Amino acid sequence: MKNRNLFLLTSGLAFPLLGAYAQKTPKPNIIYIMCDDMGYGDLGCYGQPYISTPNIDNMAKEGMRFTQAYAGSPVSAPSRASFMTGQHSGHCEVRGNKEYWRDVPMVKYGVNEDYSVVGQHPYDPGHVIIPEIMKDNGYTTGMFGKWAGGYEGSVSTPDKRGIDEYYGYICQFQAHLYYPNFLNRYSKSAGDTAVVRVVMDENINYPMFGKDYFKRSQYSADMIHEEAMKWLDKQDGRQPFFGIFTYTLPHAELAQPEDSILERYQKKFFNDKTWGGSEGSRYNPSVHTHAQFAGMITRLDYYVGEVLKKLKEKGLDDNTIVIFTSDNGPHEEGGADPTFFGRDGKLRGLKRQCYEGGIRIPFIVRWPGKVPEGTVNDHQLAFYDLMPTFCDLAGVKNYVKKYTNKKKKVDYFDGISFAPTLLGQEGQKEHDFLYWEFDETDQIGVRMGDWKMVVKKGKPFLYNLATDIHEDHDIAAGHPDIVKQMKEIIKSQHTPNSNFFVTLPSFE
Repeated sequence: MKNRNLFLLTSGLAFPLLGAYAQKTPKPNIIYIMCDDMGYGDLGCYGQPYISTPNIDNMAKEGMRFTQAYAGSPVSAPSRASFMTGQHSGHCEVRGNKEYWRDVPMVKYGVNEDYSVVGQHPYDPGHVIIPEIMKDNGYTTGMFGKWAGGYEGSVSTPDKRGIDEYYGYICQFQAHLYYPNFLNRYSKSAGDTAVVRVVMDENINYPMFGKDYFKRSQYSADMIHEEAMKWLDKQDGRQPFFGIFTYTLPHAELAQPEDSILERYQKKFFNDKTWGGSEGSRYNPSVHTHAQFAGMITRLDYYVGEVLKKLKEKGLDDNTIVIFTSDNGPHEEGGADPTFFGRDGKLRGLKRQCYEGGIRIPFIVRWPGKVPEGTVNDHQLAFYDLMPTFCDLAGVKNYVKKYTNKKKKVDYFDGISFAPTLLGQEGQKEHDFLYWEFDETDQIGVRMGDWKMVVKKGKPFLYNLATDIHEDHDIAAGHPDIVKQMKEIIKSQHTPNSNFFVTLPSFE
């Protein structure tokens, strides 16, 4: 036990005998599980009364649960980009859900037409991302789920960005359907030279929309999880592994197999709602919407339980860090009903908003013997802190200097490692501020201590989260000094980007 904390390999902190200890001890494995659109209050361990999440709740009991953790953005692609790049959305190349499937030729899959190119705006190929760092430092890498970091054939697809094995949705728009026409794969071990499409032969015999859609049998969430488990089962502990499991649950559409999980909630919510769809929606109509949503979260919880069980079976549990989180706040698409579940954790705002409800997310870390059990922590962190944290834990020293692109005049890294917090160490450095911007709703968010500013279309609103967690009372007029200080933060952190635009506040 006296050596328990010597796993913290950080350039910023020094420990006696660290070098000798590191030479004898393998690097920790890391599994990062990020689900899709789960709100702060959607889990039992965060106060959810209606939905059963025993495995994730137990993960919190065995590890550390954070109460002030933040996504990188209030929507999918830029939030994932913040995680991948270690940059906030004032610096990152990807700041919104810019799509590349629009206006391309269609191709035929069975009785269906689909897009010949799919995906979102690519990550900057000149800026390193987390799997590239991990691979460069001896890790084998696997990613299973949503990519959303570049369209098919772009400069940024899993095969080009440090991923050894990939299976899932390259395009988050495609991920709106749980019974798709195809998924994407890149398998170095299978001899793939680029990302390919895997056609869902059982699905394409039925249309993408309408009642016959539910005759499709290949459920993507289960298939992605199965591939993740196959990859995990191949790990033998001789080489450290880094797994990114970006499960699409519980994002709309509200659809899943008619099994015991769903039946349980259909009985519980017997007076349930029906969502009839809307014109132009990607989502099919859904009955038993509350049961569907609750079932999707419990299904996700089952996946997490299987991951933890597999680690124990293989004797990898003690040397594997597992993180569970969500990419942004809750949605109300496809018939989802956040008001019913109270699942925003009493926070204001939903997905696509820089209010707390859009960006504050569940965040749980488990590492037996290293992360103190059953702890609740209020350290303020954001997704861009994960790059330096993983580097510290993997023994990657001076990552900024090592991975800064020398050809660029400025290459931003915005994160602060929270490894000291995870390991119960002293010396945790705090953020002076956290920063977000999002073009689709033209919003900017800044948190500075308990002060929170939300800028909407150039107009600033100020809140004190210590006394107004729901952000109901704009007190900007009474605190011009704080407003000025936070505007200066925006002025210093925003860099122009030709693909994404936000209205800056007046700096006069």
